[in-house]
Amino acid sequence: MCSLWTLAACVIAAATGPFAGAQGALGADEEARIAELVRASGIPSASVAVVEHGELVYAKAFGKASLAPERAADASTRYFVGSVSKQFTAAAILLAAEEGKLSLDDRVSRFYPELTRAGDITVRELLSHSSGYEDFAPQDYLIPEWTRPTTPDAVIKVWAGRPLDFEPGTRWQYSNTNYVLAARIFERATGETLVPFLRRRIFEPLGMASATDGYLERRTQDALPYTRFGLGPPRSITPEAPNWYYGAAQLAMTPSDLARWDIALLNHRILSEASYRDLTGEVRLRNGDLTHYALGLGLGDMDGIPEISHTGEVTGFLTSNAIYPTRDAAVVVCTNQDSVFVFRTIARQVAKWLLEPERRVAEKAPAAELSQVQAIVEGLRRGRIDRALFTANASGYFSVGAIEDIRASLRPMGPVKAVERKWSAKRGGMTFRDYAVQMKKGSVDVTVYLTPQGLYEQFLIAQDI
Repeated sequence: MCSLWTLAACVIAAATGPFAGAQGALGADEEARIAELVRASGIPSASVAVVEHGELVYAKAFGKASLAPERAADASTRYFVGSVSKQFTAAAILLAAEEGKLSLDDRVSRFYPELTRAGDITVRELLSHSSGYEDFAPQDYLIPEWTRPTTPDAVIKVWAGRPLDFEPGTRWQYSNTNYVLAARIFERATGETLVPFLRRRIFEPLGMASATDGYLERRTQDALPYTRFGLGPPRSITPEAPNWYYGAAQLAMTPSDLARWDIALLNHRILSEASYRDLTGEVRLRNGDLTHYALGLGLGDMDGIPEISHTGEVTGFLTSNAIYPTRDAAVVVCTNQDSVFVFRTIARQVAKWLLEPERRVAEKAPAAELSQVQAIVEGLRRGRIDRALFTANASGYFSVGAIEDIRASLRPMGPVKAVERKWSAKRGGMTFRDYAVQMKKGSVDVTVYLTPQGLYEQFLIAQDI
């Protein structure tokens, strides 16, 4: 488990509502969409926190923290955050490095000389998943071994004592073994225990009162874990025994508290500037290839907007945490069921509402607009077109041969069942729109440009993949 990185019955939205007066906080339409995603997916609950302009502006839970006995989730409900824990372990090591107690370039052999190739692997390679140590937990389901008690050193002895999967620094391969070992290296270097250190140096200064080792400190308001077999209903499940994910995926907290950490990263608090650059800077392989990974953080973008993110998975829980540094924003989504990846859909949707407001408007297409698109596609499916709706350029595009190809390809798909506008934008003095058109058998993508006079300058039908 914890391999994801890069997001029930009657659903009741319950929690503290949006923070009053928050610019960009989700409105009723957006909340209804999230509630529908929770309902349609069958998960017990999803909890969302949003940071905008460097401030926590929204926190709300949808659904149930527990199904039997029934208990509503709210903004104070804690969830395991899985591998999102890794960035906290990395931060602890960076804080220790600031105090001169260790270095990212230290070899594993300084602390664990008996491990495989310990003299060839650095702490940085552990934190960036480029060490070569085999992952002890690639499975996305609970295996019997994880239900039995263990210790971090027992995990390390077995899995970091095996032959390497590859030469250190030559490949990127996700491995929870790296972080169990990194956590213990931190403890040997500092003489401190990881979670109490995190509480003293990070959680308490940032007001993250709910954050703790979820395996050792359960609370009555915590969300309970659920799993799913195939497309079946949520099933209660007992999580792993403590210490399997020590330093790798052990933390539990509310989405709001995780958002407080995101705010600290946006504001460069807690860590020095040099440590912040190490935490968020992309690690390259020894030949210069990119990894798209920093230290416990994945690096990417959403439609060109830089994104620093990580997802998390442990038995019964899935989490997405994404930071958008150029927009001073972040989105956190936690769910209490594994095997259903709607948490990623919700996280991406919320981010688009927050950062690309034109897409929020795009989803509210008037019925007349959608009906017209449907009528044009239906006409083309029959080999007909109303040229009065198109500019001269677009009309020229629809030659006799083009119309025949469109007719022949669309006819076997049957009639149009539904049209949804995916998004809208301005370009070249016109309005661009992208539609998903659901046919009886399959779907197609339609992109259009509309002139200010309401004529179609473009109406392209493409395969929807």
